Amino acid sequence: MNLPDWARDITARYESGANNQFLLHGNVEDRFVLPDSGALGTLGDFLNRALLGRFDVVLSYDLGSGIRIDKGNAIFAQWPAFKSNPNLPREPRPALETLTHYARFAANLGRLGQIAPRVAVVIRAAQLVAPQSPSIEPTFGALALLLREWSLDSLIHDSQFASFLIAENLSDLHPLAANNPRAASFKVPLPSPREIQIALQNLAPQFPRALEQFKDKLDELGGAMAGATLSSLETLLKTREYGAEPLDGGDLVTLKKQLIENDAGGLIEFVESSRTLDDYAGAEAIKKWLRADLELWRQGDVSALPMGYLLCGPVGTGKTFLVECLAGEAGVPVVKIKNFRDKWIGSTEGNLEKIFRLLGALGRCYVFIDEADQALGKRDSGSGDSGIGGRVYGMFAQEMSRGSNRGKIIWILASSRPDLIEVDLKRPGRVDVKIPIFPTTTPQESFDLIRALCKRHDMPIPAEEFEKLKDVMPILVTPGAAEALAVKVYRTSKVEKRSPVEALRDALETYQPPVAPEVLAHQMELAIAETSDLEFVPLSLREVRGERREIAR
Repeated sequence: MNLPDWARDITARYESGANNQFLLHGNVEDRFVLPDSGALGTLGDFLNRALLGRFDVVLSYDLGSGIRIDKGNAIFAQWPAFKSNPNLPREPRPALETLTHYARFAANLGRLGQIAPRVAVVIRAAQLVAPQSPSIEPTFGALALLLREWSLDSLIHDSQFASFLIAENLSDLHPLAANNPRAASFKVPLPSPREIQIALQNLAPQFPRALEQFKDKLDELGGAMAGATLSSLETLLKTREYGAEPLDGGDLVTLKKQLIENDAGGLIEFVESSRTLDDYAGAEAIKKWLRADLELWRQGDVSALPMGYLLCGPVGTGKTFLVECLAGEAGVPVVKIKNFRDKWIGSTEGNLEKIFRLLGALGRCYVFIDEADQALGKRDSGSGDSGIGGRVYGMFAQEMSRGSNRGKIIWILASSRPDLIEVDLKRPGRVDVKIPIFPTTTPQESFDLIRALCKRHDMPIPAEEFEKLKDVMPILVTPGAAEALAVKVYRTSKVEKRSPVEALRDALETYQPPVAPEVLAHQMELAIAETSDLEFVPLSLREVRGERREIAR
């Protein structure tokens, strides 16, 4: 049987006697291709048909349905305890105790030399049965201990018994169950392009109109939809089939983004942009470096690619705009991580697990984290947040340094206070290239920036006007401040019927920097100190930096 890797590993561990309890997490709520029919079913259906065929009795439990006998009704009915009381309990503790008693009953039959049934138990939504709880609540601990007992008790472990605990995120499960050393943990991944192709081959007869344009190109469609779940893909096909709307190659990228964003539950979004690096004024050294990395990526030469970038510089210098321009030029998805923090214990970590799972299935992508000094957590966050910041830091640190992600995921962190980002998160191997972005440092740079933004508002400023405006032209102008000036020029020109040049002079004469100069200076110093290559720093600022170093000596 052609099983996915995680299912084959479970089989090997059980057959070898290494483990009899398995924690399944990750993409557990998706649909799966059932091996005997090719149809799609739940994870429970997949386990029953692919892994539990040799078991005589298969029992399942969740809070909603209670105990269910999925297989072996007649055998289970021979249990004396069931004969005396056929009403199976629904509440967690009596339900788990009932399952434990039956497991021991079957194991004792084997020890007595009688025919003992092979028994498997599946606990769906295990995080609701034995949840992680910040309070000292003995009930949840007792339930977690009952689950652990199925793997630790020698009578049960040495019998023909297997248990499966299913939870979308391990962080939501009680630590006594999640960290059980005798249980094997398996992350169920999002479907690979090959698995999507197999699913499409089986679904094709049901959706002839929806797949009309891909009848002989299902492998192409499978590759294009990598990162989406089979559940969302099946929903899309049903909708298109009902509306007689064939999938079109031109809208696959948009559809894929919509599917993945829906699967993520609002935790991520794709940065869509029609701009390119040509739209980013100045910073030629930065654009040259980014374009060189893009070319290496296109050629598949990933050894020289960085694991991540850090964009640092004063507020309003266009860090997010640079990412938008990179998104338009890259030709690969640029994913922005949104607010993943939650007030409920364990939810924040669960959200991150889901995000990392989706990123791993996308193939090549940039991952953009704005305000990284706030988002990435702290190694030692104190007790004020119940340790969430420290756990967030640890999860990001582990994921950003994963060597298998090189050439697949490139992290982009942006911050005006890079000094507040943990040093370990900025080290090479996680962030290899640190790019400082500065406001203008000369009147000419300020004029060119303001002129470019005025042009976008149909307010042309001739280049020769620089000499007339030089005396009022400020320096340390950020793109944000320049945009505000351009809008003011447009407004004055329309309201007072004045020429763009006159309106600009008036605006410059009354210009007030939006950020205090001392704040700008401090943030520029931080950016210079962080840069990984002085090529990114304007010559004038390199000289200032050198003078200050000499004074410090």
